[in-house]
Amino acid sequence: MQRDHGGDIDVAATRYGAGDWIDLSTGINRRPWPVAPLNDHVWHALPTAAARHRLTEVAAGWFHCDPSLVLPVAGASAAIQLIPRTLPHGRAAILAPSYNEHAASLRSAGWKIGEAARIEDMAGADLAVVVNPNNPDGREWRPEALAALAARTGHLIVDESFADPRPDLSLAPLLPENAIILRSFGKFWGLAGLRLGFVIAAPALLRQIAEAAGPWSVSGPALEIGAAAMADHIWADTAVMYHSEASLRLDRLAMAAGWQPAGGTHLFRLYDTGDAATAQDRLARAHIWTRRFPYSDRWLRLGIPGNSQEWDRLTAALRTA
Repeated sequence: MQRDHGGDIDVAATRYGAGDWIDLSTGINRRPWPVAPLNDHVWHALPTAAARHRLTEVAAGWFHCDPSLVLPVAGASAAIQLIPRTLPHGRAAILAPSYNEHAASLRSAGWKIGEAARIEDMAGADLAVVVNPNNPDGREWRPEALAALAARTGHLIVDESFADPRPDLSLAPLLPENAIILRSFGKFWGLAGLRLGFVIAAPALLRQIAEAAGPWSVSGPALEIGAAAMADHIWADTAVMYHSEASLRLDRLAMAAGWQPAGGTHLFRLYDTGDAATAQDRLARAHIWTRRFPYSDRWLRLGIPGNSQEWDRLTAALRTA
């Protein structure tokens, strides 16, 4: 399976030239939480148990679950690679199309992979994987439906990397014993370089994953910054409001360019452009990078611009797209 990803701005620069690029290929918040300077000891010392405890408590409050169910990890991507090697191997069903790292990681760990178009078709699998809301089309499922699916599978992984603006979608408050929830920090808070994420699972499962992750899997700066950012609910409310309005604005611009909305979330939008290669090329010539997918020659995904200058450049580029 092709392990293509957004964020490959160096590829764009090689192909179209260096310059002031706007990277809309990732779905990462382009209005990041403002990081304040850290005390020197955070950089010089190993991560402390107190800092880890603080982040776990704050994160559990954000996820509306007990802290005993939360494990900080080095990004949701680290958990995606780790968990298939922690669970007993068998037959996995993945709701598709979706984030391709799940299938790639499972396959490399020795799992047999099957794709499903509906969650009802995943019943009976040793492991079911659902991204909620889904990447790239934004499909979503109610927690009650996912809990019912968990009762009919060996284990259930729910990747909630784009769920921070949508707490109503989270399975965390209903957490079944055999479910594992993955949460990203870098996407909503716009700090992907921090490499921070979370696993939410029942204590027995969480202990297995924590043992496989090893000690000090999350850096001291990530613990400190993550706790401060996730406790800042005023910033979070403002970010959700901005992206709620901005996603509608982006849809209007895309439709004016002749594209049709094909789904999305607060942090990215998906469009049927008719010809994704041509649409991406035209935006790239304006140094705006977007995301295509190997399984569709029509879909193009755009993240949300972060300021008026980015909106102006995108608006001008879409007039010719």
